[in-house]
Amino acid sequence: MIRWIIFVAFILFVDFYAYQSVKILTKKKTIKILFWIISLSILGNLIYKLLIFNDSKGLTQPMMLAFGLLILSIIPKIILLIVLFGEDVFRVFKGFLNYFSKTESKAFLADRRSFVSKVALALAAIPFSSIIYGMTRGKYNYQVINHTLYFKDLPEAFDGFKLTHISDLHCGSFDDEEKIVAGIDLINEQASELILFTGDLVNNTSDEMIPWISHFSKLKANYGKYSVLGNHDYGDYVRFNSEEDKAQNFQANKDLHPQIGFNLLLNDSVYIEKGNDKIALVGVENWGVRFKKLGDLNLASNKINKEDFKILMSHDPSHWDAEIRNHQSNFQLTLSGHTHGMQFGIEIPGIKWSPIQYIYKQWAGIYTEAEKYINVNRGFGFLAFPGRVGIWPEITVITLKMK
Repeated sequence: MIRWIIFVAFILFVDFYAYQSVKILTKKKTIKILFWIISLSILGNLIYKLLIFNDSKGLTQPMMLAFGLLILSIIPKIILLIVLFGEDVFRVFKGFLNYFSKTESKAFLADRRSFVSKVALALAAIPFSSIIYGMTRGKYNYQVINHTLYFKDLPEAFDGFKLTHISDLHCGSFDDEEKIVAGIDLINEQASELILFTGDLVNNTSDEMIPWISHFSKLKANYGKYSVLGNHDYGDYVRFNSEEDKAQNFQANKDLHPQIGFNLLLNDSVYIEKGNDKIALVGVENWGVRFKKLGDLNLASNKINKEDFKILMSHDPSHWDAEIRNHQSNFQLTLSGHTHGMQFGIEIPGIKWSPIQYIYKQWAGIYTEAEKYINVNRGFGFLAFPGRVGIWPEITVITLKMK
């Protein structure tokens, strides 16, 4: 309850500061009233959805929309707050100078300047328009990202072997069938020999995937489709009537994978054979520093040889530094997801930034150390915030080459 009080107090404080710009730029009472009606309605809607309308189905689309509207409202206002607070610091400083220099002044604090409010509004329009785009089009702005990775011990038959890595579908968040079909078609257009999915098929419950089974079952790869579980696939973020119901949902979530043609690896491994050569594909259950630690590298590797070339699927990239990178099995390539790139950031030539990088050392793209690689996929879907700003949904295509 204390956290909610602090949260609401912060939102109202930001709203109050943003209102100062409204007061300066207009004298129309109706606009001022409308500002508070919209602001309080957005906040009240989120509180209602989370605290009152919570129907035990976890993070539903109405909840995500309520959260998205709050983000759309509050981020531009924070820009206003920063600019106006900066001006207030200047006004106070100037007031003290006037006071101690005995300069005649009508008031200790000078009035806020309208041009500062106009500048603040212009700056606030940037994140406002970006969030609008992210919630309407950005969340389905699929990007194909290609990587060519070189290995000394890659078997010769796999020189030039191409695989597609996808992650974090979060089917419970989908709201546009046409865009999803286009994304699936784009995956197939890559004509990869292997498709690997690194977890979070659903948000919480198996029924979220039912409308999409026929679409995702159309994914094609000559050497097969393989998958692992993510933290959301265990049903830990929704209330069930009993532990038995939760266990049944978990089994149903696992059963979804073969229904869309994926071979689910639960701390297990298989060989992918091409010509006279083979590589080992290893998949572990979720293991994360901040989440479930069910992944067992030793159990997953007990059917393969130490000298085999290995591709490991592990949903959470924090597993790489914690266990994978220095494991005796020597996993040459690890594929992960989970972070979504926080669905917010900046990726332009020379700049790659997201707040998630302060939580996850490996958060998007390829990282390497001691001739071992990890690719962190930015995710195909979205969760919580119903959009993406600057960090677009990703289809990764990796080509394996002999060094």
